[in-house]
Amino acid sequence: MTTAPLIQVRSISKAFPGVQALIKVDLEVQGGEVHAVIGENGAGKSTLMKIVAGVYSRDAGEILLKGRKVEITNPRQAMDHGISMIHQELNLAPNLSVAENIFLGRLPKSGAFVDWNKLYADAQALVDRLGIELNVRALVEDLTVARQQMVEIAKALSRNAEVIVMDEPTSALTERETETLFQIIGRLKTQGVAVVYISHRLEEIFRIADQVTVLRDGQLVGTHLVKDATSPMLISMMVGRELTTLFPKEQVEIGEPVLEVRHLTRRGVLDDISFVLRRREILGVAGLIGAGRTELVRALFGADPKDSGEILLEGKPVRIRNPRDALRLGFGFVTEDRKLQGLILGMTVRENVTLASLWGMTRLGFVDFAQEREVTADYIKKLDIRTPSQEQEVLNLSGGNQQKVVVAKWLATRPKILIMDEPTRGIDVGAKAEVHALMSRLAKDGVSIIMISSELPEILGMSDRILVVKEGRINGEFTREQATQEAILACAA
Repeated sequence: MTTAPLIQVRSISKAFPGVQALIKVDLEVQGGEVHAVIGENGAGKSTLMKIVAGVYSRDAGEILLKGRKVEITNPRQAMDHGISMIHQELNLAPNLSVAENIFLGRLPKSGAFVDWNKLYADAQALVDRLGIELNVRALVEDLTVARQQMVEIAKALSRNAEVIVMDEPTSALTERETETLFQIIGRLKTQGVAVVYISHRLEEIFRIADQVTVLRDGQLVGTHLVKDATSPMLISMMVGRELTTLFPKEQVEIGEPVLEVRHLTRRGVLDDISFVLRRREILGVAGLIGAGRTELVRALFGADPKDSGEILLEGKPVRIRNPRDALRLGFGFVTEDRKLQGLILGMTVRENVTLASLWGMTRLGFVDFAQEREVTADYIKKLDIRTPSQEQEVLNLSGGNQQKVVVAKWLATRPKILIMDEPTRGIDVGAKAEVHALMSRLAKDGVSIIMISSELPEILGMSDRILVVKEGRINGEFTREQATQEAILACAA
């Protein structure tokens, strides 16, 4: 007699205004397995698992646990059934301790008071079960993102979770932190916990998953044992076509210097940084998280003050005191965090696309709405932004399409220098190829690009030249021909 899957979803459908997110999707997950769910942005991965976790209600279909139908209409019901979801945006109280977060709302009491000794002992037991070192008395706000994730996992185990859903868990982790997470997932497997793993990184799927389910446009494409799958096969299933190249880098003639940075310093953050950026060049900036890469480009863009140093554009010194100065001088800045810094989520696609260039669409102090709609329509077409209309709130778009709106916003300013900080973080393989192709086209058209990326294949595949930042200094420089993963890692570490 075969054991019923730990969790089954059958014919799940879900619609949002203007979008059919899921159409009769099935999924089965066994206890003690890692089941990957992959697909392009907007394929329905997160929506499906948010239905399982009680965040969204389903329009049709059913959920079974160990062969029995269950009703899940809110996250508490899901937790009561042993299902926990760790979202991309972690759900923790930063001003409370690790132990308090793990047992939030369920603190052990001795009479009318919190039994602190029992709280810390119970939290420590869960941390020990995960096989990690974590101070249960430490404030969550003092922890790295990786350690905060461990708190979320411990919180799930404290509720006796049998199914843990992880949505893009490594998007903000270093390689070492990712390795630690994989070890924890391995321990969860041996304890019979089912892990549903949503990720855009295929190399992670082949490393830790047992089965993989592919969604496309809200529909199930197929489920396979990972040992029987290949990267080209999964990519083809996700995008509905063969992806000929992920890094479509075109060779262009690099021109004269357009930006020169001399001895840029910000005390405690940046130390005597000098470099040159040339016309039509894609300059990659590599380094470990916390090395100072983002701080460097924020200082260039005027978002953070600098203590000393000089910036020259086309040979002439310029003053950049704030982002307005940078924008006027022809800079654009695709920020690392699209939701917090790149978009206004409650505004429409049109309003976001034209946000940085609206000053050029006004007549006598009034916005020329016809021009605004024309510009937006142009970039929706050029970047293949998938949205029901220009008036759709950006909040309702997939991550990849949100990223394209951010890029469109800066392209609408017609920049000479475009800074792109983690331009493909959290987007699927098809959207990545589109962003990379766009970068090549921009460089060919004369735009100079500074690209920060934590993904070495992206740095190696798209850069004409690579700077390596370590502890706020430029620790090395490589031509495209010289650069290897080993050389860059050695320089960064």
